[in-house]
Amino acid sequence: MSESPWDEQTGVEIAEILSEMAGPVKLLLFVERDNCVPCQTQHDLLKGVAALSDKLTLKRLNPRENRQAVEEYGIDRFPATLPLGEKDYGIRFFGVTGGQEFASFLEAILMISRGRSGLPAELEPLVEQIAKPVHLQVFVTLSCPYCPQMVHTAHQFAYLNHHIRSDMVESSQFLDLARTYQVEGVPRTIINETTALEGLHPARLFYLAILEVVNPEEYRRIEQVMRDAEGSRNVLPLEEGHVYDVLIVGGGPAALSAALYAARKNLDVGLVAKKIGGQLAYTAQIENYLGLPGVGGDELLQRFQFHAESYPLAELVGVTVTEVNEADQRYLIHTSDDREFAAESLIYAAGKEYLRLGVPNEKRFLGHGIAFCATCDAPLYTGRRVAVVGGGNSAFTAARDLLGFASEVHLIHRRETFTADATLLEEVVGHPRVTVHTSYQVRGFVGDERLEGVEIRSSQDGRTETLEVDGVFLEIGLSPNTGPVRALVGLNERGEIPVHADGSTELPGFFAAGDVTDVPEKQISVAVGQGALAALAAYAYLVERSVVARRPELEADWM
Repeated sequence: MSESPWDEQTGVEIAEILSEMAGPVKLLLFVERDNCVPCQTQHDLLKGVAALSDKLTLKRLNPRENRQAVEEYGIDRFPATLPLGEKDYGIRFFGVTGGQEFASFLEAILMISRGRSGLPAELEPLVEQIAKPVHLQVFVTLSCPYCPQMVHTAHQFAYLNHHIRSDMVESSQFLDLARTYQVEGVPRTIINETTALEGLHPARLFYLAILEVVNPEEYRRIEQVMRDAEGSRNVLPLEEGHVYDVLIVGGGPAALSAALYAARKNLDVGLVAKKIGGQLAYTAQIENYLGLPGVGGDELLQRFQFHAESYPLAELVGVTVTEVNEADQRYLIHTSDDREFAAESLIYAAGKEYLRLGVPNEKRFLGHGIAFCATCDAPLYTGRRVAVVGGGNSAFTAARDLLGFASEVHLIHRRETFTADATLLEEVVGHPRVTVHTSYQVRGFVGDERLEGVEIRSSQDGRTETLEVDGVFLEIGLSPNTGPVRALVGLNERGEIPVHADGSTELPGFFAAGDVTDVPEKQISVAVGQGALAALAAYAYLVERSVVARRPELEADWM
């Protein structure tokens, strides 16, 4: 008898989850051969799960002896796991359903057993109406905290519509397939073998992406219908030639909080953002946001966005602000699509982004060998050579994570000494698969269609060499997005905007909030508070200039 894949307490917790099952679910496991280690791992895991509920049954199938079943279910790689209910819902797991993906596996079981998708009621009929074949492949790693939700959403779609098949694909187990689809970061979702979605997307946007592939004309119509029919959304397009009371630059927590507070003061508000989310879009789990312990980053972002957009707001999302000017006591915003927008006041909340090196071929290989998240992407480099650039805690944490997968780890740091904690240094430096390159600077990246190496130069003797690597992780910090206002407002030595307690700056009517400011604590709750303060200060500024009239009924505390 094989040993249980988990301890007794974990087994009790899983059994409690499975006690919510309503109907029976049959688990089919296709294994390629007896000496397939992942196949045996998956079999032990499924056997352990099936033993915890009398509503679960497990059947192991060998493709040589079950050719008809292999063809019927479209199995072309192993191990393959299919949860079946009254019928086959097109839900597939290729690889091991352990690690983070154990959650999506349990969710699939419960969804089939309960007989309901769990998607929003307004979205279900739209998914059901898709009339063309859809094949979704969600490439994951078992360490990626963002992947299970994307997998579950894809499985929800497949559950509702027999035209849709949804596969979870464990990237490190199927490296050839991952390379075919240029999977350099996860989750990466391939729609009908052609279109790729990067990262985690809400169900509504995922649906629209699918519709855009299978029926572009319907996609444009449905998107408009959904926006018009969404009674909770009160958003208009941003207009040129119109002077807003306040324009907000950014789409993260600080910007959305500022938009909410400004709109609640009945100000004429416009928001310009490259994307909605900021750094929150890359955060898997938040444990310290008051009242919402353990909330997912995508869920919190959705709450922020939906709340802000429930008030009158003009938006332009998908463009970059290239320059901000002041003229005649107004602020002018110039965007990457050659448009200009004006306002009586400005709240700059553009946040930060990952620092880049600015060397040859860096931009070219971003997402094609150059990455930022080792926690998510380390399994993609199983048996491969990687480099980590940086010398602090984030760089050493990335190197440590990569040691579980990579054959070689090169640690490149421009200084002679590291700033990482002693415990991390002890774990990484001296490891037989780690080569340390101190006092070296990255001079560029080399490769044809994908990254093949990184060129480094010694700052001590000027010697240059090229390290042959398959991937590079940049762990050199974050940079404030202050380029568009650099000529307008003074910045500190870190490129941040100095602000007073209320978010005001040296310029009248120019306010800033969030990670782009010199406030040292870069936290979601701090950014939200700063956004609120900046909006209230902007309101007071506009009242003082008699641009807007004071509304006494809006002056009460805690509103």
